[in-house]
Amino acid sequence: MNMRQTSVLRQLLAAGSIVVAPGAHDALTAKIIEKTGFPAVYMTGYGQAASHLGKPDVGLLTMSEMVARAANIAEAVNIPVIADADTGFGNAINVMRTVREYEKAGVAAIQLEDQVAPKKCGHMTGRQVVPQAEMVGKIKAAVDARRDEDLMIIARTDARTVHGIEEALARGKAYEEAGADILFIESPESLEEMKKITSDFKVPVLANMVEGGRTPLLTVTELAALGYDLVIFPTASTYTMARAMTSLMEKLRETGTTAGMLEQMVTFTEFNELVGLPQIRELESTYVK
Repeated sequence: MNMRQTSVLRQLLAAGSIVVAPGAHDALTAKIIEKTGFPAVYMTGYGQAASHLGKPDVGLLTMSEMVARAANIAEAVNIPVIADADTGFGNAINVMRTVREYEKAGVAAIQLEDQVAPKKCGHMTGRQVVPQAEMVGKIKAAVDARRDEDLMIIARTDARTVHGIEEALARGKAYEEAGADILFIESPESLEEMKKITSDFKVPVLANMVEGGRTPLLTVTELAALGYDLVIFPTASTYTMARAMTSLMEKLRETGTTAGMLEQMVTFTEFNELVGLPQIRELESTYVK
């Protein structure tokens, strides 16, 4: 029997090397991440809002929409899925249902943040945070709600931008004590702040690398040297897709053909292999008579 992906993620984090989880805005991107050899994938809320709604990350997606996207990604890959769950979509009681729905979807970790709803992307200005005690209650509720004890609860605080790094660290301590398995101190603004984060906690800490964001954009090696245990790149695939798609459509509109863009595309055969057509053909030979 295959090991549960929740247990796989815990083992990856316990192994001592930094775990790299690129962001996926859809299931196809997640399959590419798996195919290129990454050990985990991050379901980015920022990318879900863009790909599903064509809207910014400002809390427009509902819990059921996010769970459906998480389930599709978890079904598409055989690596752990770390899933953004925004604020938990309500109070502590809502968080309990959110955790169970994400757990049923097959994710290995669920990320909850302490923003006031409707939330915003963690590198936007104008964010506000709920009282610390409220978030502590949400984390405790999340821990109690999970049925699989290996499901990891990621507690994110957005306090740095509004209240400073010391407030963010204090919240991190409280969230750790409440039972969070991983801490995510969002948007530190210097290497010094990042060093404080990685030296302050006993549980694994997560780095968020957002191109053009508030945090220095470091390499995986540099982040490991600072003491981070997990790094996500939530926006890179979405930004790259938007740039590539814009180039394609501009060229098509200009020339009336896609022939000049063939070198920028995977081939028909390569794409069918990526999405698993050979495996479907094999199953058809077994079951379809």
